[in-house]
Amino acid sequence: MRAVTTTGEHGVEVREHPTPEPGPGEVRIRVHGAGLNRADLIQRMGLYPAPPGSPPDSPGLEFAGIVEALGDGVVALAVGTAVFGIAGGGGQAEQLVVPAEHCARIPAGLDPVTMGGVPEAFVTAHDAMVTRARVRAGEWVLVHAVGSGVGTAALQLAKALGARVIGTARTADKLARCRALGLDVGIVPPRTPDGALDVFGLAEQIRAATGTGVDVTLDLVGGDYVAADVAAAAPGGRIVLIGTLAGGRTDLQILPVMQRRLELHGTVLRPRTRAEKAAATDAFVADVVPLLAAGTIVPVIEDRIPLADASAAYDRLAADATFGKLVLDCT
Repeated sequence: MRAVTTTGEHGVEVREHPTPEPGPGEVRIRVHGAGLNRADLIQRMGLYPAPPGSPPDSPGLEFAGIVEALGDGVVALAVGTAVFGIAGGGGQAEQLVVPAEHCARIPAGLDPVTMGGVPEAFVTAHDAMVTRARVRAGEWVLVHAVGSGVGTAALQLAKALGARVIGTARTADKLARCRALGLDVGIVPPRTPDGALDVFGLAEQIRAATGTGVDVTLDLVGGDYVAADVAAAAPGGRIVLIGTLAGGRTDLQILPVMQRRLELHGTVLRPRTRAEKAAATDAFVADVVPLLAAGTIVPVIEDRIPLADASAAYDRLAADATFGKLVLDCT
C-alpha cells in the first residue's frame, strides 16, 4: 500500500509500505480521506514522534473510509461499513489499522473523502469546549485561529450549543468567511510597533465586545495569546490550551487567575490511552455526529488533494493561507 512517509529531512513523500493486518479488537480501513493537521507538520520536522503502537514514520491523525477486514472479537462493525475516526498515526495511507472503538459510523449520504477532514477537528473542539470547559448556552466562547480546521469546527459547534462566539484570525478575509458560519465578533489581533502581539490591546477589544469577558476560551495559538486569555476572561472563565503556534512560553499574571477563579486546562488527543480515545469518540458520536447528519454543522474543506501530492499539500498547510482543512484523497 502507499502511505505518506517522513523522510528524515523535514520532508514527506509517498512510499510503499506493507499492508497492515488487524489484531484482536482492531479493524483495517480502506482509507478514502485523511485530513492534514498542524501536528503533522511538527512530525515532518522530526519533533513529534508517534505514540507506541502507531507507525513511526507515517503521519495522519484522522481518517474516513470503509471497513475491509476485522480482527478477532470485533462484533460492533461489519466489513463494508463506512466509518471515520482518530488515529495515533498512519492515517495518510491507502490502508490503516485502528481499534474498532475509535471508529464512528459515517451518516448516510456524506462523502467519505470529505469526512476524512472531520474527526480530529471536531473531536478536539468537542473535547475542549464541552468535556473540559463545560460550555453553556448564552456564554461567550473565544476561539483563536478561528479560520483553522479546529477553529471552524469549534465555531460551528459553539453556535449549535447556543453560545456566542468571538474569534481571532490574522486576516480580515478569514474573519469574513467565518461570519458566514455564525461568528458574532471577529478581531484581527493588534500588534505593537515591533510586531509583537499587543496582549492588553487584544484583551481590551475582547472585553469591550463581550461586556463581561469571555466564559470559555479555546486557544489554538499559545504563546502570549494565553496572557491575553487571562486578561480577557470573565469570573469563573475556563481556558483550554490546544496549540502552540505562537510558542510554548508566556509571561502569565497569576493574580487575575486567582481573583477571577479561572480554570486553565491543557489538552491533546494523540498520546491518550486507548480507553480515553474511545471515550472521546463516544462523546463525538453522541453530540456531534447527529449534527453532521442533520447538516447543522459541516466540515470546512479548503481543498481535496490526491495522496500522490501529499508533499505539496504539507507545504500549503505550512504557508498558513488555508481556510478550514486540507484533505488527502487516498482512493
